[in-house]
Amino acid sequence: MDVFGRDLTDTVGVKICGIRSAEQAAEIIARGADFLGINLWPESKRYIALDQCSPWLRELGPDVPRIAVTVNASDDELQAIVESEVFEAIQLHGDESLERYEALVARGWPVFRALRVRSDDDLNPIAHFPAGPVLLDAYAPNEYGGSGETFDWQLARLASERFPQHPVFLAGGLVPENVAQAIRQAEPIAVDVASGVESSHGVKDLALVADFITAVKEARS
Repeated sequence: MDVFGRDLTDTVGVKICGIRSAEQAAEIIARGADFLGINLWPESKRYIALDQCSPWLRELGPDVPRIAVTVNASDDELQAIVESEVFEAIQLHGDESLERYEALVARGWPVFRALRVRSDDDLNPIAHFPAGPVLLDAYAPNEYGGSGETFDWQLARLASERFPQHPVFLAGGLVPENVAQAIRQAEPIAVDVASGVESSHGVKDLALVADFITAVKEARS
């Protein structure tokens, strides 16, 4: 299956999120990451401005898809992301309505939706999403991802069974020690990690990154 230009037919993809430097991005790619997540929400602990990251993202080349993580971004902010031409997709990780999501898709913008889930009722909006991936994250009050909290991974499996046209990215509290179990229970198309491989906010521990990616690949094999 092709997801944002990455062939995930025979593997579980790995998205390392909250990268804030060219050096770490290159090291993370070298260790086998499938996607890079760049947090463009100013209130995030892992925030980096678009004009700061665009030059080095462009220099990295197109081999690993880049995902722009946004929260309730304005049309002008999203337009700037699209025009930067350094991202393969925009992740809507806030309180964006279905109507707004559909309007952005209608413009031809490469957007997909993240949901914070606590129960199977939180999966119901997926039925109305345009076809494409969905990212499932743990619900945490007043936080939009990166909380380090987990949720019931069976809900991710349920989402995949109920909505097969929406391949699932699994996020929320994943670390090298639990990601294999999460994959076995949830069977996602990809996993997403930020705080679980960090030495501090926005600074990745490259040994943990390597351990995480190895655990993912071994779980699938």
